[in-house]
Amino acid sequence: MSIIDELTTELARLPGIGRKTALRLTYHLVRQPASQSRKLAEALVALTERVRQCDRCFNLTESPLCRLCTDPRRDPAVICVVEEASDIASIERAGEFRGLYHVLGGRLSPLDGVGPDDLTIGALLARIEPEGVQEVILATNPSLEGEATALYCQRQLAARSVRITRIARGLPVGGDLEYADGVTIAQALSARREML
Repeated sequence: MSIIDELTTELARLPGIGRKTALRLTYHLVRQPASQSRKLAEALVALTERVRQCDRCFNLTESPLCRLCTDPRRDPAVICVVEEASDIASIERAGEFRGLYHVLGGRLSPLDGVGPDDLTIGALLARIEPEGVQEVILATNPSLEGEATALYCQRQLAARSVRITRIARGLPVGGDLEYADGVTIAQALSARREML
């Protein structure tokens, strides 16, 4: 196998990258100065050697605790539960949430062999009382597996004295009813609010 084929094969293993895109990326890298490729290689090595999970919330970090867990301006009484660390960036972009996070590390998926013990649900439960958590926001994706995960978390949290909420679902801002699927419209209707 040539080096070009080897790199193309490795790039094609990345999510969302097919064989043709991987080949285009490979040829792009070949045309770049060696220093640019070296920087990319060094960044990949640093990523695998230095990035780890936060000891508290399982976000990605280079320290024992992530920058969000150590930020004194965050509200420790509210925890937003997400499936993956990448979901945190999406919520943070909105600029509205000021609490802490908990990353489950996936979602329940019996067909893929992912059960409750494969997620960090136990660590979430262990945080509630010692950290004085008053509200847990379940922000899993609105997929079948995400809903099952939220329901399972809700049942596990029910015995604790904590408010359990779920993020709203429905039509996106700028969306068009004509192109929305039936489930999305049904969720938008059931989550309707009084206009003030």
